[in-house]
Amino acid sequence: MGGTTGSGAALPEPALELDCRGLPCPRPVIELARHLGDVAPGEVLAVVAEDPAARADVPAWARMRAQEYLGEDVAVDGVARYLVRRRD
Repeated sequence: MGGTTGSGAALPEPALELDCRGLPCPRPVIELARHLGDVAPGEVLAVVAEDPAARADVPAWARMRAQEYLGEDVAVDGVARYLVRRRD
């Protein structure tokens, strides 16, 4: 389910979506790190997480790991989904 960035631009569909519903902090970011290599450089990985800390943790992880945080939208069930583009 595509969303928009703060500028109103459409977010890309991810090549891989990680279901981290029910996982407490820091597990969504751990799963993101584990699966980054599962997508090719330039592709997008999405993390679906109910954990409120993921809203800050995913962008911070992307920044620290030199990956591109694209923004947040929602999965089909309304749970927050965070999108990261693999740079390397």
